[in-house]
Amino acid sequence: MSSNRLDYDVNKLATTDMEGHRVYLYPEDVRGIWKDRRTFVYIVLILIYLVLPWIYFNGEQAIRLDLPARELHVFGNLFYAHDAPMILLLLLGFVFSIGFITSLWGRVWCGWACPQTVFIDPLYRQIERLIEGRARERMKLDQAPWNFNKLWKRGLKWFLFLVVSLHIAHSLLGYFVGTHELLAITMQSPAAHPSLFITMLVITGVFLFDFGWFREQFCIIACPYGRMQSVIMDQYSKIVGYDYNRGEPRRAKETPKDQEGDCINCYHCVKVCPTGIDIRNGTQLECIACTACIDACDEIMEKVHKPKGLIRFTSEAELENLPPKKFSFRSTLYLTIILVITGVFIYVLSQKNSLNMRMVKLGKSSYRVIDESTVNNLYRVNFDNKTDKTYAVTIKANIPEVVIKTRKMPFIVNPGEFKTVMHLNFPQSILKDGEKQIILNYYDKEQLLMKREVKLVGPFE
Repeated sequence: MSSNRLDYDVNKLATTDMEGHRVYLYPEDVRGIWKDRRTFVYIVLILIYLVLPWIYFNGEQAIRLDLPARELHVFGNLFYAHDAPMILLLLLGFVFSIGFITSLWGRVWCGWACPQTVFIDPLYRQIERLIEGRARERMKLDQAPWNFNKLWKRGLKWFLFLVVSLHIAHSLLGYFVGTHELLAITMQSPAAHPSLFITMLVITGVFLFDFGWFREQFCIIACPYGRMQSVIMDQYSKIVGYDYNRGEPRRAKETPKDQEGDCINCYHCVKVCPTGIDIRNGTQLECIACTACIDACDEIMEKVHKPKGLIRFTSEAELENLPPKKFSFRSTLYLTIILVITGVFIYVLSQKNSLNMRMVKLGKSSYRVIDESTVNNLYRVNFDNKTDKTYAVTIKANIPEVVIKTRKMPFIVNPGEFKTVMHLNFPQSILKDGEKQIILNYYDKEQLLMKREVKLVGPFE
């Protein structure tokens, strides 16, 4: 077995030793075009996360999920609990979009947009580098005995981790509680809102534990997406791949000089990897496509005067010199599902801002005779108010002989679902062959909302 600590056994995780204990990683700094691009994406996503809850439309927060009121505010649009199918469609669309992106470009979500990476790399790791130094200095500090130097550095680092975690947690709560309300609550005693205070502490603790200590273990152990990628991806999916055709055989004592590939076996790609893998061993579950190894290898290739791209965005098919294919069967299938979900969502959304009503006949019999001349028909009226308006509904028949009775008239229809019982009383004399077709007009104050045809039924003479 190699004495190089970076020469990992391919049959075990790089973050565990032979006894299964955790091996801590100390990723080295890297510079390059991919690092610059990734940092730009991180900054944009963090700014969106922090700024978005402070944007207001017409006095309402742009994005807010009000759980007690069961309301979702999205850029001036209001969704209620009965709009749950739309939320389900959005979630399905997101899942299949991730599947589609993965089938084309591999695990870029993990390395470029996942909150786990977005917060750790530009925030927590930068704090760690600022206080404890570069990778080798951090490793030495970790192995050093507890003294004043180690104590104050660790204390300051975790204090800043706590400050950042608190800010992330409060920003998250702002999406649910409301930023203005949360700001006012933070000025009060924790005893005034104990449940919210405890929730904040739990969320902060989770962020502090995960982003500050657990880190790559979540990607490797807990995240289900890493296990799913092998099902979603195929040989045509883009990956961060090592060109073994060009790199092998690697530089080594036993390899003749004239037979060496371009890989000089410097292990720089391993040193910068946030999950500790050796990309030269092929596509691995732990790879999050962060491209750090691409920048690291390109930097070495420049120094040894060889072409860049020994590690690059490629595909297994390309590495095997197979003809490229833009869309595989999986990509086409995911895209088709996304288009179907989008179509259904657009249709459901078009039906959202509406007031719907249906009438259901009640009673064991179709009618009830009240006295010798009066007949009663009983209905339940169901309203589905998908707007953000409140209606004061009055019902009137198109003929004066029909008397309409409800529990209260007008009755108030708030956003959401509303039910009421309606009695239609009418003289038997208006019936012809035991029935009569009438029209019920539904008004909001003086404005006509809708018309419905109703068949009155009674004794047949």
